[in-house]
Parts: sequence; structure tokens; C-alpha cells
Amino acid sequence: MGKYILADNQELTRFAVETLIKKQDESNVVYKTTDKSGLVELLKEHPDAFVIFDYTMFDFASEEQLLIVGERFSASRWIILSDDLTSSFMRRMIYSSQQFSILFKESSMWEVGEALRTVAEGKRYLSQRVMETIISDEQQRNETPDILTATEVEIVRAIAQGKTTKEIAAERFLSVHTVTTHRKNIFRKLGVNTAHEVIKYAIRAGLVDSSEFYI
Repeated sequence: MGKYILADNQELTRFAVETLIKKQDESNVVYKTTDKSGLVELLKEHPDAFVIFDYTMFDFASEEQLLIVGERFSASRWIILSDDLTSSFMRRMIYSSQQFSILFKESSMWEVGEALRTVAEGKRYLSQRVMETIISDEQQRNETPDILTATEVEIVRAIAQGKTTKEIAAERFLSVHTVTTHRKNIFRKLGVNTAHEVIKYAIRAGLVDSSEFYI
């Protein structure tokens, strides 16, 4: 028996997904909510639940807020099932946590069922369209690379060492404003939103030596 939370504002989607959940195992229990506060309350009662969730129609202020809820209820597993998701959002979810599986509402009933089965087995599921979107985005980024300058690479190294903007500025005899501008440019060039992602991306791209840093 599994515990599922359907966090979706569309009645038809809730009905279809609940039917698939029950089809897999009649003993599965399904809870429903249509807002963030209701979702959090259900997770307090069932912290190890499977959450089927439409990010684009829910009242989360940002993807960071969603990741925080995921970290708070680390035993939960999420299937993000939405109509429109940006490539940057999908990359953020995929790179930040193994908790999140992703597919689009245009997916076939078979694919949604496959996602439910995969997540129930403790694995992550990424639909074909999600993978194609991520791969296409990476190819475009590689075809038109926006290389970091030597100064920006050094600032990435300093960020990886846990140094603050003020500390970096003092060490490099720069103003805090200048370092802040460099950080913004680094984030923009790498297409990321957090320092943690900057370091991971830079290591994967060979911009810094992975043996130097602990992530």
C-alpha cells in the first residue's frame, strides 16, 4: 500500500491520475489538495508520501521554495506533472535533487502509469520529452558557448571555497559591487540560479578541478 498526495487544481487530471494509482494497487490511499498550505499539512501527516504535483498551477513563489519543501520532507517522492515547464526549471529540479520526477500533461496514460510505477520502485522518472528538451538545451549551449573569463573562473573557485562576496572583494582588491556584478554574469552565462549549481556546472564543464572542491 502506498500513500499518494494529488496536488493539482484540475479535476480531470486528479480523476485520471487517481484511477491509475488505484489500478496499480487498490490498497493505495489517495489524498487531495489544491494549495501549498494544504500540501504541507498532508506531508506533515504523511512525510513519506508520493506527491503528484502541478507546479505551474500551484501557489509556490519560486522553484527554490519547492526545493525547500522537498528537503523538509526528504522521505517524500515527487512527480511534477505540468503543461509548461521551462528548461531552466527542469534542469534545476534534476540537478538539485533525486526526489523529483518530471513529465508533461500531454503524456499518454501509459507514460503516466510508467512514471507512477518507476517512482514507487524508488527510482526517478524523466519523460522522453523532458530528456529531449534538456539535451536540446545543452546542445544549444555548447554550440554557442559563453565562456567565463579568467577573473570569473577565479571567483567560481572562491565561491567553491565558501568565501562570501565581501571576502572575495577584499582578497582581490575589488569593490563588493564589482564582485556582485561578476557573480551575476557567472550565473547568467552558466544558466543557473545558485552558487551550488555554479560549482557543479563548472566542474562538469572542466572549468575547475573537481579534486579541489567538496560539494
